[in-house]
Amino acid sequence: MVQFKLSAFADEYSPEIDKQIAWLSANNVDLLEIRGVDGTPVADITLDKAREVKAKLDKAGIGISAIGSPAGKINIKDDFTPHLEQFKHLCEIAHILEAKRMRIFSFFMPEGDDPEIWFDEVVKRLSVFCDIAEKEGLILCHENEKQIYGETPERCIKLYNALGGRMKCVFDHANFIACDIEAYPFAYNTVKEAMSYMHIKDASAEKEMVVAGEGIGRIPETLASVKNDFEGEFILTLEPHLIEFDGLKGLESEGHTSNVGNKYANTDEAFGAALSALKKYL
Repeated sequence: MVQFKLSAFADEYSPEIDKQIAWLSANNVDLLEIRGVDGTPVADITLDKAREVKAKLDKAGIGISAIGSPAGKINIKDDFTPHLEQFKHLCEIAHILEAKRMRIFSFFMPEGDDPEIWFDEVVKRLSVFCDIAEKEGLILCHENEKQIYGETPERCIKLYNALGGRMKCVFDHANFIACDIEAYPFAYNTVKEAMSYMHIKDASAEKEMVVAGEGIGRIPETLASVKNDFEGEFILTLEPHLIEFDGLKGLESEGHTSNVGNKYANTDEAFGAALSALKKYL
């Protein structure tokens, strides 16, 4: 029997960690996928700041579902050494926050290149991440993102197999839609054996971000399948992208900007709509 657990990228609600915690508490969401802290990406906060955040989370009774890291979100041609040092810093942050999972990516592909010519280099770099993560007791979870190697379900599962199952998958409906890929049932059935958890983000056929269930991602049907296909705890992280928020541009690559629509007056309305829809389907 599946037990759905709700989490959120609350930095979409507010860049301020205190306001993120307040929203989570007020809406009985007891997990945070931490990505931004007081306007600073989680990869760039100090260890002292991480300890300060942990104390606040503990006081509020909120846990960390995953570190929403930018690991692997550089061009495959970029120097890997400084990026690896950032990853090691993220592992230290994960320990302080008592996080078990870390979201990662599989590197942006050079424009015009066949991604397959970079497969060996992608696996080489991800293997280094996996080696470190295993020693640190962390589960790495790869998100399908447009323009990275693993933007398609076939390449997501290819990476999973090449790494011997050491790296799991985060399923994101809207990101598959952005790549003109059927999120459900095709992508879901292709990657489900590797799936660790899911981001709840939907999009229309025109690729505009919409409330879950109102797009073509078929999120209600997906959740019904998760209920049949999985056992135990399964985390759903709200990432609605329904309104422009501080830090959005910093999350996206050139040529890949989310069409957020901005149909809501503020983040309270946007997050309220997103959470209400998800709870309805659950």
